Amino acid sequence: MTSIPTTEIPLDGSAEDRFAGVREEFARRFATGEELGASLVVLVDGRPAVDLWGGWSDQDRTRPWERDTLTNVWSISKTVSTLAALVLIDRGQLDPERPVADYWPEFAAAGKEGVLVKHVLMHTSGVSGWAQPVTAADILDVEGAAARLAAQPAWWPAGAASGYHLLDYGHLVGEIVRRVSGRSLGAFVADELTGPLGADFWLGLPDSEEHRVSDVVPPPPSQIDLSALPPDSPAFKTFTGPPLEAELTWTRPWRAAGIGGAGGQGNARSVARLNALIAGRGEVDGVRLLSPDTVGRVFAEHTDGIDLVLGMPLRFGLGYAVPHPASTPYLPEGAVAFWGGWGGSLVVADADRGLTIAYVMNKMSSGIIGSDRSRAYAEAVYAAL
Repeated sequence: MTSIPTTEIPLDGSAEDRFAGVREEFARRFATGEELGASLVVLVDGRPAVDLWGGWSDQDRTRPWERDTLTNVWSISKTVSTLAALVLIDRGQLDPERPVADYWPEFAAAGKEGVLVKHVLMHTSGVSGWAQPVTAADILDVEGAAARLAAQPAWWPAGAASGYHLLDYGHLVGEIVRRVSGRSLGAFVADELTGPLGADFWLGLPDSEEHRVSDVVPPPPSQIDLSALPPDSPAFKTFTGPPLEAELTWTRPWRAAGIGGAGGQGNARSVARLNALIAGRGEVDGVRLLSPDTVGRVFAEHTDGIDLVLGMPLRFGLGYAVPHPASTPYLPEGAVAFWGGWGGSLVVADADRGLTIAYVMNKMSSGIIGSDRSRAYAEAVYAAL
C-alpha cells in the first residue's frame, strides 16, 4: 500500500500499488478543481484495495473532508433499499413474482392490481412519481407519500418498459418492507444490513450524527430540458412530481426522513461495504446476509430499451441497473450491477470479479446518474485489473 501525502489540498488514505492510476486520477481531479470533497473505495473480495478521501466538507474550504465524513448520496440510496428487499426475498418472506397488493392491499387501487413486486424493483411499475399537486415537503411524510402512490393510477402498463423511479423508489420499496417486516425501511436497514456489516450508512440520520455531514454543492443546470417534454409524458410527470432542489438535503427534516430513493447519508466506504454483498454473492468479509441464488436473481432478467423517464438506453435487473454498451461502455458485461446518484456518485458491484467500486462526493455535476469523474475512476479501476 502507498499513501497519498497531505498537500495543500488535504488528501488522505491508501491504495495498493496496482491501483496507482486510481490514486493519481483522484488527486488530479482535486488539483483541477473538479472535486471539492470526495471519497473513493475499491474492495476486492470484500477487502479494501483502495480507500481514499480528501478535499473539503464546505464550499468555503474551512473544514477538511475527514475519513468519516458523510454526505447525501442521492440515488445510491436505492441500492440499499434494494438490499433490504433482497433480504426479505432471501428469507422467503417476499416474492418478486407476486403482486405488490398481496403485501400492500391498498396498492391495488386505480387498476394496479397486476403490478408485481419485481416491476417496482425493475422500475417498470408505471408509478415513477407522484400525481400533481405534490411538493417536495409532501414526500418527507414517508407513509403519507406512499399512500398517495397507492391511490393513483400507473402511467404506463406494468412491465412494458422501464421508467426510472426517480424519487419514489424508496417509498414504494420501503412500504413493501414495512408491510412485510413491521419495521420502517430505515429501521430494517439498520437492524439487518448496516448493523451486521458495520456500515456507516443512514436512512434516517439521527441528530447526533449531523456534525459529520457535508452539504452537497448544487449542480449546474440539468441536461434535461423539461420544456421539450410533453406534459403528459412519464418523464415530465416524474421530474415535476415533485421538482426537487438540492438545497433541500441541507435540512434536518430531509436527513431525518429516511427517503429510501434519494436521502441516504453515507460515504464511499459504507456504500462499498453494503454493495459488496452483490459482488461477494451474498457474503462480505465472512458475514453472509444473502444466498448466492438470491444474488443471482439480480441478473436473471433485465429490461432493455430506452428508459421512459431518463430517455437513454438502460437495462434494469432486480433492483440494480446492469451494463449497457451504449450508456455504460466503461463497464464490462456479465454479472455486474451498478447505479449512480444525481450529481455523480457511483457504485459498481462486479460479482464476476469480486470487485466493488464506490465513489461519493459533495460537488455535484449536472448528470443524473454518474459523471465524467465517476466514469474516469471506474475506467482507472478496470485498467488496473
